[in-house]
Amino acid sequence: MHKLRDLVFGPGRAVSVLSFTEILSWGILIYPPVLTMPHLAADHGWSLAFGMAGFSIGLVTSGMLSPTVGHLIDRHGGNIVMSIGALAGALGLVLVTVAEQRPAYLACWLLIGAAMASTLYDPAFATLTRIFGSSARRQITFVTFAGGFASTVGWPATHFLLEHLGWRGTYLIFAAVLACVVAPLNAFALPRTVAVAPLPAISSATALPAAPMRPEGWPFILLVAAFALHFFILSGVTSNLLAMLQRGGMDAATVVAVGSLFGPAQVAARLVDFLTAGRTHPLWIARGAVTLTALSFAMLAFVGASPVVAALFAVAFGAANGVMTVARGALPLLMFGPTGYGRVIGRIARPGLFVQALAPFVVASAVEQFSDRTVLEMGIVGSLLALGCFLAIHVPRTQRSA
Repeated sequence: MHKLRDLVFGPGRAVSVLSFTEILSWGILIYPPVLTMPHLAADHGWSLAFGMAGFSIGLVTSGMLSPTVGHLIDRHGGNIVMSIGALAGALGLVLVTVAEQRPAYLACWLLIGAAMASTLYDPAFATLTRIFGSSARRQITFVTFAGGFASTVGWPATHFLLEHLGWRGTYLIFAAVLACVVAPLNAFALPRTVAVAPLPAISSATALPAAPMRPEGWPFILLVAAFALHFFILSGVTSNLLAMLQRGGMDAATVVAVGSLFGPAQVAARLVDFLTAGRTHPLWIARGAVTLTALSFAMLAFVGASPVVAALFAVAFGAANGVMTVARGALPLLMFGPTGYGRVIGRIARPGLFVQALAPFVVASAVEQFSDRTVLEMGIVGSLLALGCFLAIHVPRTQRSA
């Protein structure tokens, strides 16, 4: 009863609120473009590449703003920053529907990029850390677990709205949800409490550093490089995977079925971490995730893209990304502590968001110049480089939490 009361009235309601708003934010800002862009580009007489360039500008803008947004959350709280971000996203989506000229269209994505920087996982992690301090890992895991359902909500909702309202109506509905649901929940339902003294989590066996490291030098550079490599692989492969499988001889229905396994695998992996109360060190989670990613690429590259192998790849790659998202929130907290966490995680995210914006074009170009197998082999190399970065990181002397 006490835990239920905390989820409604106490600091624990941050988990309930952010779990819901992350599903909506990801489902509105990240997943729809793959469905809406063909309609938008055709309506304006633009190429699909130009339409998607707006989305890339949004990701780059998000990367540029991430450290600043994290710093603002550290100082003022997520209820202020995340609600303003939702309103910026709503305004950007409304303006997209009336932007007829190319420069105006691209400018709209600057606002949407600001919304990405201030409403998705990184600001949510910063908000939870500000509220719960060093014990925020379990809350972070739960929010990522819930956020894994964003594609389950976002793609069907986008498809339904496109059929009935067109792309403009779809974006106007999404803008209304951001302005009337996400922004008020972030503004008024998120708790404003602050962890006065960061304390170890009572229910977790995760080892905590005796003294947090400074977010600088080789440990920080290696961490940034490892996550950036993962971002590149994730963005480049997921944007081209379905087409690659079709070129490998699989029919469209089978390819879609294989792709649908990615989301549930993410959620299942995060659920395992949540149910084990985060007992595994996040550095080992990250090492295991990139190892599994390398093995999944090797399987697809050297065994071949049969339906069974492709399904195993989707499950393994999805599970690896699922727990990597948890590690992305928990590992910086473990290494650098809760003080200034928002700005630190923003600095870590910035290069990753830059390469995430470039990856689809780089991978598509590599496919044209070389082959699908070459791209998969590049994925193996990138995963092994990320593993090398994680193996080179050594967290200082630790103390076991009670």
